[in-house]
Amino acid sequence: MSPSATTAIAAETLELLEWERLGQHLASFASTSAGAAHCRALPLADDRAESLRLLAETSELLDLDGLIEGGLSFQGAADLSGTLRHCAKGGTAGGEDLLAVASTQAVARRLRRQIEAPELRPVCGLLMRDLRTLPDLEQRLRFCLEEGGRVADRASPELAGVRQQLSGLRQQRRDRLQELMRRQGGLLQDSVISERNGRPVLAVKVTAASQLPGLVHDSSASGSTVFIEPKAVITLGNQIRELEGRERQEEWRVLSSLSALVAEEVPALEELHRVLLALDVALARARYGRWLGAVCPELSADPQAPVLLRDLRHPLLLWQEHRGGEATVVPVTVSVSAELRVVAITGPNTGGKTVTLKSVGLAALMARAGLFLPCSGTPQLPWCSLVLADIGDEQSLQQNLSTFSGHVRRIARILEALDAPPSSPGATLVLLDEVGAGTDPTEGTALAIALLRHLAERARLTIATTHFGELKALKYADSRFENASVAFDSDTLSPTYHLQWGIPGRSNALAIAKRLGLDSAVIAEANSLLAPRGEGELNQVIRGLEDQRRRQQEAAEEAAALLARTELLHEELLQRWQQQQEQSVELQEQRRQALEHSIRDGQQEVRRIIRRLRQGGGDGERARQAGMRLKQLQLEHTPQPQRRATSGWRPVVGERIRLLSLGKAAQVLAISADGRELSLRCGVLRLQVDLSGIESLQGEKPAPPEPAQPVIEVRASGRHLGGSGPQVRGERNTVDVRGMRVHEAEAAVEEQLRNANGPLWVIHGIGTGKLKRGLRQWLATVPWVERVSDAERGDGGQGCSVIWPK
Repeated sequence: MSPSATTAIAAETLELLEWERLGQHLASFASTSAGAAHCRALPLADDRAESLRLLAETSELLDLDGLIEGGLSFQGAADLSGTLRHCAKGGTAGGEDLLAVASTQAVARRLRRQIEAPELRPVCGLLMRDLRTLPDLEQRLRFCLEEGGRVADRASPELAGVRQQLSGLRQQRRDRLQELMRRQGGLLQDSVISERNGRPVLAVKVTAASQLPGLVHDSSASGSTVFIEPKAVITLGNQIRELEGRERQEEWRVLSSLSALVAEEVPALEELHRVLLALDVALARARYGRWLGAVCPELSADPQAPVLLRDLRHPLLLWQEHRGGEATVVPVTVSVSAELRVVAITGPNTGGKTVTLKSVGLAALMARAGLFLPCSGTPQLPWCSLVLADIGDEQSLQQNLSTFSGHVRRIARILEALDAPPSSPGATLVLLDEVGAGTDPTEGTALAIALLRHLAERARLTIATTHFGELKALKYADSRFENASVAFDSDTLSPTYHLQWGIPGRSNALAIAKRLGLDSAVIAEANSLLAPRGEGELNQVIRGLEDQRRRQQEAAEEAAALLARTELLHEELLQRWQQQQEQSVELQEQRRQALEHSIRDGQQEVRRIIRRLRQGGGDGERARQAGMRLKQLQLEHTPQPQRRATSGWRPVVGERIRLLSLGKAAQVLAISADGRELSLRCGVLRLQVDLSGIESLQGEKPAPPEPAQPVIEVRASGRHLGGSGPQVRGERNTVDVRGMRVHEAEAAVEEQLRNANGPLWVIHGIGTGKLKRGLRQWLATVPWVERVSDAERGDGGQGCSVIWPK
């Protein structure tokens, strides 16, 4: 079979399983138009490695999206593919398109700061490792373009000059028109300056048109009013038209130069667009999986690996349940050992057999596409390179095909696809609905048995639904076969949609017919006809097996309930123990605070004594010594916090450790002289942490530092220098944010502060003061900034701020 034929039958299977509809559901969780289009197409991974990468991306972004308030945001990101193609061919892009390039770069830079963490998110971090956000290009685009894509006056001195002339001429024309309206008010129909053909006109009464010289542009529908451009402003209008042409030429020149800059960076921007698209689609997969309550599957490289899908629910039916308020989806459990090759599902119509087929097929495809599965526990299945299905009625009047003929034609294409060389190593899943139906039952049964035995040799797993009783006996002659059935409530004569393994199902046709009112004589004769064939005894055996299965299920549920109660009791005891520990620590803290409060009261009393002695001219030296003694007593009696057992490990500067309060890795920047306090950097945060609040990445607890001689801490009264870095302004500790918006300036300053080890000079200019106020308000909320002040006169004065980090 040719590769195109294999692709055709695989595509037909996707259509039968409603894969496109699932992609539409996924697209509703995408943040960008390009991401939604990719989700609607929902391509399948070419190999297992790619599927594992997609699943890792989904898992990492799912965790991160839940940690960030409001979730990850792609607001401002645009589809750049059309703009990049246009610029690459030498075209000139519009202002809005170029501004979208800048906003997309800002989104990429923000997402890189949020996502990039090689230890926590290795797959997404690898995706963004070589990402370039081109801040110079972004700054140039934002400098030259205003909101809405309008070219700013500052983009070109020539453009600024032309617009200044235009403004003056327009004001001059407006003044002349106002003057004419005041002097010739009796000739006018209206006291409003209108516009016709891009020129200003006055509404003049038709009887007075000859008294106001000028150019007639239009007249009213009634003919009583003519719209005249007065002669006094025609020359000004012509000059304005000429300047407007020059303005458009200069704007085009600016846009052309900006488009050329974009064209130079097309490879980097295409990579940026590709990364953002991959992140958007991965985030859509994560949010869709969270909405479904899905879990990450395990994909085995062994094509013969077992299949375990516990409490699997059909994703499309789940969508209808959540969005349409339809009936609750009943889960099914599929457990196939490595030795099994064929599962025959039997049972009454409308019992859920076809839904089970589609659920298993969609689960294999979803795992391949990097989607989580709506199961419980950890789903396990081999990576499926080929999923083939024959589901539904293939009757076609146009092709003169019966239902049986249609099924046979499709099954023939499935067998040909199994014979074709695989494009990539993996398992093959075959789904057959009502195998052998549509023809004589005897011949159909023989054909179904031969087909299933043939598929057992060529496919990893075949799941087939049937009503033929002979297929139920295959498992007793071949260990590769297994029976399953959809449960049926004989009291209500309705299906329960639960899947039972190891037990063949009954059609229950006679019971249903009796319940629906069919004549009892007909039912009795039918039962008599079944008895010689052994059908009645077989149904009796099946009924007994079902009763035994139900009793075992009830016993298992009771055992599970007992285990759950035991676990709850254990958790309750553990919580009580933790509460006692917390109460003990809280009591110690209250005692310590009471002692400190008492000592502070004594210190205040000593200060008052010293003040009275000095004011009275007495000797206050003894009182001062008593105060120092009391402070020393405070240090001696303040209880030290309880430390965990240590194993001798001590942190050193530059080492990476784990911060217990956040559960994240951090880097040691500095250690205090007594060794009990550390300065850490965790992402963009700088923290001061006690030694007891950390541990090594291997879980080792820090050893207490060696006892040292008491050291008197002296705090200088001069200004804090915020680190050991240079205190003189230079190129490395200066950032220029003039021309930026407040949020852009925040991003630029934040990026510099991440690596700052001393004061940082920020040049924002004076202007309206909006940028300076916005930065100061933001910096007041940043925990690692000690203070902000204006620079010295020689360094910029009020047009430059100095940030002193802690």
